[in-house]
This record gives sequence, structure tokens and C-alpha cells, in this order.
Amino acid sequence: MHEVKSESGVSFFVTPGFGEALRDALPYSQAVRIGNRVEISGQGGWDDEINFPESLEDEIERTFENVQRTLATAGASWADVVHVNSYHVPSAPDWIGDEPTQAMARQLRKWMPDRAPIWTQTGVAALGAPKMRVEIRVTAIVGE
Repeated sequence: MHEVKSESGVSFFVTPGFGEALRDALPYSQAVRIGNRVEISGQGGWDDEINFPESLEDEIERTFENVQRTLATAGASWADVVHVNSYHVPSAPDWIGDEPTQAMARQLRKWMPDRAPIWTQTGVAALGAPKMRVEIRVTAIVGE
């Protein structure tokens, strides 16, 4: 884990593996912690070499795993998540589509079986990497 703390107490974190590769290629961190609030940058379903799985279901599952890895760098987990934003390249002509929506719902239930955070699901024409179909960004509030 790579942490950079500012004089104001704000800490930035880089997820080992893919986060280090992205930090080297682009000037951004994967997470920031301000007090008990953790915000993460959008996470994709990439592996540590920034490759994506073929199936959308696997990509969404890996995206949730990458969110967990990133939250952990800042001392949080899915159990602390209060807000989810998901961005999707639509699989249907007039909405995001049933396949990504149901895959997201399955993962939300898996990772947060005892809570239902607020969730905004947005369709987009493209995401930040070739072949990327989903990106998830969350806010977590870590208990004392």
C-alpha cells in the first residue's frame, strides 16, 4: 500500500498492483481518506495488468473485488459503503440493460447483504479504457 499524507490530514492511497500501474501511467490516486470518510476513484474490472475479462458478469464481479481492494488500502470495506455510483456502456438501445443491472444487483447483495446503500446507475457512451464496460465509484464512512 502506498499512502501519501498531506499536512491537512488528508491521505491518498494507491492500490497495490493495478493502482501502481495506473499511478505510473496517469497522475491519480485510487482513494482518499479525510477523517472517517473514504472516497475512491472509479474502479474497473481489470486485472493487475489492466486486462479485462470477456464476460460482462465476470467484469462486474472483478470490479466489485477491485473496489474492495481499493477500500482496504484506506482502512475501509464494502461494509462501510453508503453510496455507489456505477457507470455502464449500455447493452440495450434505450437503457443500461437487464444484464448489467442484474449483475450489479447480485454483487451488491453479495458484498453488502445487510445494507442497501444509495445507488446511482448511469449509462455512458465510453469509459476510460478500451473494452471497459463498467466502472464503480463509492463513498464509505468508517466507524470509530
